[in-house]
Amino acid sequence: QVQLVESGGGLVQPGGSLRLSCAASGFTFSSRWMYWVRQAPGKGLEGVSTINTGGSRTSYADSVKGRFTISRDNAKNTLYLQMNSLQSKYTAVYYCATDRVGTSRGQGTKVTVSS
Repeated sequence: QVQLVESGGGLVQPGGSLRLSCAASGFTFSSRWMYWVRQAPGKGLEGVSTINTGGSRTSYADSVKGRFTISRDNAKNTLYLQMNSLQSKYTAVYYCATDRVGTSRGQGTKVTVSS
């Protein structure tokens, strides 16, 4: 059974950084493309970033390009999202997922960007 556990969220000031982690279990992590999606207050799920199985190919939503970096450690079954130069518009619950639209996702970690 797929299990995804996100961590690393919190309250951060504008311009700050956070590193999100997602511990995966119950499936062959190294064989799956992985995704970060988010849900801002009052809005639907939105794709943030994608990474291929080996970590050599990544993609990002236009709104986070140049600020966020997705990576993975297949030996540790862990997905990461490094978030830099955070802005208030990035406030959301962030989820890791095994599909692009977030149908199979964890419980999420809340990121609040506020002064």
